[in-house]
Amino acid sequence: GKTAADIEKVTIRTHEACLRIIDKKGPLNNPADRDHCIQYMVAVPLLFGRLTAADYEDEVAQDKRIDALREKIVCYEDPAFTADYHDPEKRAIGNAITVEFTDGSRFGEVVVEYPIGHARRRADGIPKLIEKFKINLARQFPTRQQQRILDVSLDRARLEQMPVNEYLDLYVI
Repeated sequence: GKTAADIEKVTIRTHEACLRIIDKKGPLNNPADRDHCIQYMVAVPLLFGRLTAADYEDEVAQDKRIDALREKIVCYEDPAFTADYHDPEKRAIGNAITVEFTDGSRFGEVVVEYPIGHARRRADGIPKLIEKFKINLARQFPTRQQQRILDVSLDRARLEQMPVNEYLDLYVI
């Protein structure tokens, strides 16, 4: 029964590269700023239950609750995550998150060492990529054209045999 309004503090335990690259305070003036801000990437899903490309646009970013929640998000380096990030045998992208509420309760820490998209999670990531591909095709193409593109794109042998110009022709409306 809790909402984002009940959040007192969010703590992110992470690696040095995260702090250096995407730990951002202050105004985020455009989608490029927003997609390089871990606080934004955490606040939006806590508020809306999603994070899509559209969520980086001005229309969503204007919601004052996002910046209010960003102010409650604190990041700090875990040296073990940094070591695993640089270890060529692991190449982990470890992060952990804890959410504390105004009533004193909290969610237990959630740790992810290999997020979706990491090479070690390829089997988990491919279905999500296919779903994302379908969503984006549906935004641009009629149903039959979507299916033609999918049929070739998801059949590796067929795709490898198809000349590039023929594949690109599938995308012409």
